[in-house]
Amino acid sequence: MSGRKITINSPQCRNCVCEYNRLEEARFWSRILQEHALFIKLGLPADQIELREEAQTFIDRFMELRRALNRVSRLEGRLLDDLINAVKAIIEFKAKLLRKLIQCRAEPGSNYPLLLDHIRREAERFLELLQMPVPQDPLTMLLEQEVFWLRIMKEHIEFIIHLLDPSERELINQAEESRRVFSRLLETARDFESMAKTRPRSFNTALRFTQDVINNTTALRDFKAAAFELAKLCEILGIVSTPLLLDHVRREADKFLDELNILLPEARRCSLNNQLDSEIVYKNQIQDLFPN
Repeated sequence: MSGRKITINSPQCRNCVCEYNRLEEARFWSRILQEHALFIKLGLPADQIELREEAQTFIDRFMELRRALNRVSRLEGRLLDDLINAVKAIIEFKAKLLRKLIQCRAEPGSNYPLLLDHIRREAERFLELLQMPVPQDPLTMLLEQEVFWLRIMKEHIEFIIHLLDPSERELINQAEESRRVFSRLLETARDFESMAKTRPRSFNTALRFTQDVINNTTALRDFKAAAFELAKLCEILGIVSTPLLLDHVRREADKFLDELNILLPEARRCSLNNQLDSEIVYKNQIQDLFPN
Protein backbone atom coordinates (compact mmCIF):
# COMPACT_ATOMS: atom_id res chain seq x y z
CA MET A 1 0.00 0.00 0.00
CA SER A 2 1.22 3.49 -0.79
CA GLY A 3 2.50 5.62 2.03
CA ARG A 4 -0.09 8.00 3.38
CA LYS A 5 0.69 11.68 3.82
CA ILE A 6 -1.78 13.27 6.20
CA THR A 7 -2.76 16.88 5.58
CA ILE A 8 -1.45 18.85 8.56
CA ASN A 9 -3.91 20.92 10.59
CA SER A 10 -6.45 21.43 7.86
CA PRO A 11 -9.08 22.23 8.94
CA GLN A 12 -7.92 24.04 12.06
CA CYS A 13 -10.43 24.33 14.92
CA ARG A 14 -10.54 26.52 18.00
CA ASN A 15 -13.38 27.61 20.27
CA CYS A 16 -16.00 25.79 18.18
CA VAL A 17 -14.93 27.55 14.98
CA CYS A 18 -13.06 25.78 12.16
CA GLU A 19 -11.30 27.02 9.05
CA TYR A 20 -9.02 25.57 6.41
CA ASN A 21 -5.26 25.99 6.41
CA ARG A 22 -4.88 27.61 3.01
CA LEU A 23 -1.24 26.63 2.51
CA GLU A 24 -1.82 22.97 3.32
CA GLU A 25 -4.88 22.92 1.04
CA ALA A 26 -2.81 24.49 -1.72
CA ARG A 27 -0.09 21.86 -1.38
CA PHE A 28 -2.64 19.05 -1.56
CA TRP A 29 -4.85 20.41 -4.33
CA SER A 30 -2.08 21.73 -6.59
CA ARG A 31 -0.83 18.17 -6.97
CA ILE A 32 -4.37 16.95 -7.60
CA LEU A 33 -4.87 19.57 -10.34
CA GLN A 34 -1.52 18.76 -11.93
CA GLU A 35 -2.60 15.13 -12.12
CA HIS A 36 -5.99 16.15 -13.54
CA ALA A 37 -4.15 17.77 -16.44
CA LEU A 38 -2.13 14.58 -16.95
CA PHE A 39 -5.23 12.38 -16.95
CA ILE A 40 -6.95 14.69 -19.45
CA LYS A 41 -3.91 14.55 -21.74
CA LEU A 42 -3.74 10.77 -21.56
CA GLY A 43 -7.47 10.56 -22.32
CA LEU A 44 -7.44 12.86 -25.34
CA PRO A 45 -7.32 11.32 -28.84
CA ALA A 46 -3.86 11.43 -30.42
CA ASP A 47 -5.01 13.79 -33.18
CA GLN A 48 -6.13 16.45 -30.65
CA ILE A 49 -2.65 17.99 -30.67
CA GLU A 50 -3.58 21.50 -29.51
CA LEU A 51 -5.64 20.26 -26.57
CA ARG A 52 -2.92 17.83 -25.56
CA GLU A 53 -0.37 20.65 -25.65
CA GLU A 54 -2.67 22.84 -23.55
CA ALA A 55 -3.01 20.06 -21.00
CA GLN A 56 0.79 19.80 -20.88
CA THR A 57 1.10 23.52 -20.12
CA PHE A 58 -1.07 22.96 -17.03
CA ILE A 59 1.08 20.00 -15.97
CA ASP A 60 4.14 22.25 -16.13
CA ARG A 61 2.40 25.24 -14.57
CA PHE A 62 1.21 23.37 -11.49
CA MET A 63 4.57 21.64 -11.11
CA GLU A 64 6.21 25.06 -10.79
CA LEU A 65 3.55 26.21 -8.35
CA ARG A 66 4.05 23.09 -6.23
CA ARG A 67 7.78 23.80 -6.02
CA ALA A 68 7.06 27.35 -4.91
CA LEU A 69 4.50 26.21 -2.33
CA ASN A 70 7.02 23.84 -0.78
CA ARG A 71 9.45 26.74 -0.28
CA VAL A 72 7.13 29.02 1.72
CA SER A 73 5.55 29.02 5.18
CA ARG A 74 2.63 31.31 4.25
CA LEU A 75 0.45 31.57 1.17
CA GLU A 76 0.11 35.21 0.22
CA GLY A 77 1.04 37.92 -2.26
CA ARG A 78 2.21 37.06 -5.77
CA LEU A 79 2.23 33.31 -5.17
CA LEU A 80 -1.40 33.33 -4.05
CA ASP A 81 -2.39 35.42 -7.08
CA ASP A 82 -0.50 33.11 -9.44
CA LEU A 83 -2.17 30.06 -7.92
CA ILE A 84 -5.65 31.58 -8.12
CA ASN A 85 -5.08 32.50 -11.77
CA ALA A 86 -3.85 28.99 -12.58
CA VAL A 87 -6.86 27.39 -10.90
CA LYS A 88 -9.25 29.69 -12.76
CA ALA A 89 -7.52 28.82 -16.03
CA ILE A 90 -7.72 25.06 -15.54
CA ILE A 91 -11.38 25.34 -14.52
CA GLU A 92 -12.09 27.03 -17.84
CA PHE A 93 -10.00 24.44 -19.71
CA LYS A 94 -12.03 21.63 -18.16
CA ALA A 95 -15.28 23.48 -18.87
CA LYS A 96 -14.24 24.05 -22.50
CA LEU A 97 -13.57 20.35 -23.00
CA LEU A 98 -16.87 19.44 -21.35
CA ARG A 99 -18.78 21.87 -23.59
CA LYS A 100 -17.16 20.32 -26.67
CA LEU A 101 -18.26 16.85 -25.62
CA ILE A 102 -21.78 17.89 -24.64
CA GLN A 103 -22.22 19.60 -28.02
CA CYS A 104 -20.60 16.68 -29.93
CA ARG A 105 -17.88 18.98 -31.26
CA ALA A 106 -14.99 16.72 -30.26
CA GLU A 107 -14.28 13.03 -29.85
CA PRO A 108 -14.25 12.12 -26.16
CA GLY A 109 -11.34 9.70 -26.16
CA SER A 110 -11.50 8.24 -22.63
CA ASN A 111 -12.49 11.50 -20.91
CA TYR A 112 -16.05 10.90 -19.76
CA PRO A 113 -18.19 14.06 -19.58
CA LEU A 114 -18.96 13.29 -15.93
CA LEU A 115 -15.25 12.90 -15.24
CA LEU A 116 -14.56 16.37 -16.64
CA ASP A 117 -17.41 17.80 -14.57
CA HIS A 118 -16.11 15.91 -11.51
CA ILE A 119 -12.61 17.38 -11.74
CA ARG A 120 -14.02 20.82 -12.59
CA ARG A 121 -16.03 20.76 -9.35
CA GLU A 122 -12.94 19.79 -7.38
CA ALA A 123 -11.03 22.73 -8.83
CA GLU A 124 -13.91 25.09 -8.06
CA ARG A 125 -13.93 23.96 -4.44
CA PHE A 126 -10.20 24.62 -4.22
CA LEU A 127 -10.71 28.07 -5.71
CA GLU A 128 -13.32 28.85 -3.05
CA LEU A 129 -10.89 27.85 -0.31
CA LEU A 130 -8.21 30.09 -1.80
CA GLN A 131 -10.48 33.11 -2.21
CA MET A 132 -12.78 32.87 0.81
CA PRO A 133 -11.56 30.54 3.57
CA VAL A 134 -14.59 31.41 5.73
CA PRO A 135 -14.53 30.11 9.34
CA GLN A 136 -17.54 27.97 10.26
CA ASP A 137 -18.86 26.01 13.20
CA PRO A 138 -17.62 22.40 13.07
CA LEU A 139 -21.05 20.80 12.52
CA THR A 140 -21.81 23.00 9.49
CA MET A 141 -18.38 22.36 8.00
CA LEU A 142 -18.63 18.63 8.74
CA LEU A 143 -21.93 18.23 6.90
CA GLU A 144 -20.87 20.44 3.98
CA GLN A 145 -17.73 18.38 3.46
CA GLU A 146 -19.64 15.12 3.73
CA VAL A 147 -22.00 16.22 0.96
CA PHE A 148 -19.07 17.30 -1.22
CA TRP A 149 -16.81 14.31 -0.60
CA LEU A 150 -19.48 11.60 -0.60
CA ARG A 151 -20.47 12.65 -4.11
CA ILE A 152 -16.79 12.55 -5.10
CA MET A 153 -16.37 9.09 -3.56
CA LYS A 154 -19.51 7.77 -5.28
CA GLU A 155 -18.31 9.02 -8.64
CA HIS A 156 -14.86 7.51 -8.10
CA ILE A 157 -16.54 4.13 -7.73
CA GLU A 158 -18.58 4.68 -10.89
CA PHE A 159 -15.46 5.60 -12.87
CA ILE A 160 -13.60 2.53 -11.59
CA ILE A 161 -16.50 0.27 -12.61
CA HIS A 162 -16.38 1.64 -16.16
CA LEU A 163 -12.59 1.32 -16.37
CA LEU A 164 -12.46 -2.33 -15.30
CA ASP A 165 -12.57 -5.09 -17.90
CA PRO A 166 -15.91 -6.99 -17.86
CA SER A 167 -13.99 -10.13 -16.90
CA GLU A 168 -13.05 -8.55 -13.54
CA ARG A 169 -16.38 -9.71 -12.10
CA GLU A 170 -15.34 -9.92 -8.45
CA LEU A 171 -13.88 -6.42 -8.40
CA ILE A 172 -16.89 -5.05 -10.26
CA ASN A 173 -19.28 -6.71 -7.79
CA GLN A 174 -17.36 -5.18 -4.86
CA ALA A 175 -17.46 -1.79 -6.53
CA GLU A 176 -21.18 -2.05 -7.32
CA GLU A 177 -22.02 -2.78 -3.69
CA SER A 178 -19.83 0.12 -2.58
CA ARG A 179 -21.59 2.40 -5.07
CA ARG A 180 -24.97 1.52 -3.53
CA VAL A 181 -23.65 2.24 -0.05
CA PHE A 182 -22.23 5.63 -1.01
CA SER A 183 -25.39 6.59 -2.89
CA ARG A 184 -27.37 6.06 0.32
CA LEU A 185 -24.80 7.91 2.41
CA LEU A 186 -24.89 10.87 0.04
CA GLU A 187 -28.70 11.10 0.21
CA THR A 188 -28.58 11.04 4.02
CA ALA A 189 -25.82 13.65 4.18
CA ARG A 190 -27.87 15.98 1.97
CA ASP A 191 -30.88 15.51 4.25
CA PHE A 192 -28.85 16.23 7.38
CA GLU A 193 -27.20 19.27 5.82
CA SER A 194 -30.65 20.67 5.06
CA MET A 195 -31.89 19.95 8.59
CA ALA A 196 -28.82 21.60 10.11
CA LYS A 197 -29.74 24.89 8.44
CA THR A 198 -32.24 25.32 11.29
CA ARG A 199 -29.11 25.76 13.47
CA PRO A 200 -29.79 23.13 16.17
CA ARG A 201 -27.64 23.44 19.29
CA SER A 202 -26.77 19.75 18.92
CA PHE A 203 -27.32 17.11 16.24
CA ASN A 204 -26.25 13.75 17.67
CA THR A 205 -27.77 11.76 14.80
CA ALA A 206 -25.48 13.53 12.33
CA LEU A 207 -22.48 12.74 14.54
CA ARG A 208 -23.45 9.06 14.69
CA PHE A 209 -23.88 9.11 10.90
CA THR A 210 -20.40 10.57 10.47
CA GLN A 211 -18.87 7.53 12.18
CA ASP A 212 -20.67 5.36 9.61
CA VAL A 213 -19.19 7.56 6.87
CA ILE A 214 -15.69 7.13 8.33
CA ASN A 215 -16.07 3.34 8.48
CA ASN A 216 -17.32 3.06 4.89
CA THR A 217 -14.78 5.53 3.50
CA THR A 218 -11.98 3.62 5.21
CA ALA A 219 -13.15 0.45 3.46
CA LEU A 220 -13.33 2.28 0.14
CA ARG A 221 -9.86 3.76 0.66
CA ASP A 222 -8.51 0.25 1.24
CA PHE A 223 -10.24 -1.00 -1.93
CA LYS A 224 -8.65 1.81 -3.96
CA ALA A 225 -5.24 1.13 -2.43
CA ALA A 226 -5.51 -2.57 -3.25
CA ALA A 227 -6.53 -1.76 -6.83
CA PHE A 228 -3.53 0.57 -7.13
CA GLU A 229 -1.17 -2.18 -6.00
CA LEU A 230 -2.73 -4.63 -8.49
CA ALA A 231 -2.35 -2.09 -11.29
CA LYS A 232 1.32 -1.50 -10.44
CA LEU A 233 1.93 -5.25 -10.69
CA CYS A 234 -0.06 -5.54 -13.94
CA GLU A 235 -2.50 -7.86 -12.15
CA ILE A 236 -5.70 -6.10 -13.10
CA LEU A 237 -7.48 -5.90 -16.47
CA GLY A 238 -9.07 -2.70 -17.70
CA ILE A 239 -8.47 0.58 -19.45
CA VAL A 240 -6.96 2.55 -16.56
CA SER A 241 -4.56 4.97 -18.29
CA THR A 242 -2.00 4.82 -15.48
CA PRO A 243 -1.83 3.28 -11.97
CA LEU A 244 -1.39 6.86 -10.75
CA LEU A 245 -5.12 7.38 -11.33
CA LEU A 246 -5.95 4.79 -8.66
CA ASP A 247 -3.43 6.28 -6.24
CA HIS A 248 -4.93 9.70 -6.98
CA VAL A 249 -8.43 8.63 -5.90
CA ARG A 250 -6.96 6.83 -2.88
CA ARG A 251 -5.28 10.06 -1.73
CA GLU A 252 -8.58 11.91 -2.06
CA ALA A 253 -10.23 9.31 0.18
CA ASP A 254 -7.42 9.85 2.70
CA LYS A 255 -8.03 13.62 2.52
CA PHE A 256 -11.72 13.09 3.25
CA LEU A 257 -10.87 10.87 6.23
CA ASP A 258 -8.37 13.43 7.55
CA GLU A 259 -11.03 16.13 7.49
CA LEU A 260 -13.61 13.91 9.22
CA ASN A 261 -11.14 12.87 11.91
CA ILE A 262 -10.47 16.53 12.71
CA LEU A 263 -14.04 17.82 12.49
CA LEU A 264 -15.96 15.00 14.21
CA PRO A 265 -14.24 15.26 17.63
CA GLU A 266 -14.60 19.05 17.52
CA ALA A 267 -18.28 18.79 16.61
CA ARG A 268 -18.81 16.31 19.45
CA ARG A 269 -17.06 18.58 21.94
CA CYS A 270 -19.08 21.63 20.93
CA SER A 271 -22.31 19.62 20.88
CA LEU A 272 -21.62 18.29 24.38
CA ASN A 273 -21.12 21.83 25.70
CA ASN A 274 -24.43 22.87 24.16
CA GLN A 275 -26.17 19.82 25.61
CA LEU A 276 -24.90 20.65 29.10
CA ASP A 277 -26.24 24.19 28.71
CA SER A 278 -29.60 22.80 27.57
CA GLU A 279 -29.77 20.43 30.54
CA ILE A 280 -29.22 23.33 32.94
CA VAL A 281 -32.02 25.28 31.24
CA TYR A 282 -34.30 22.21 31.43
CA LYS A 283 -33.61 21.69 35.14
CA ASN A 284 -34.37 25.34 35.84
CA GLN A 285 -37.66 25.04 33.94
CA ILE A 286 -38.63 21.96 35.97
CA GLN A 287 -37.83 23.75 39.20
CA ASP A 288 -39.98 26.70 38.14
CA LEU A 289 -42.91 24.41 37.32
CA PHE A 290 -42.55 22.18 40.38
CA PRO A 291 -40.96 24.19 43.19
CA ASN A 292 -40.19 22.34 46.44
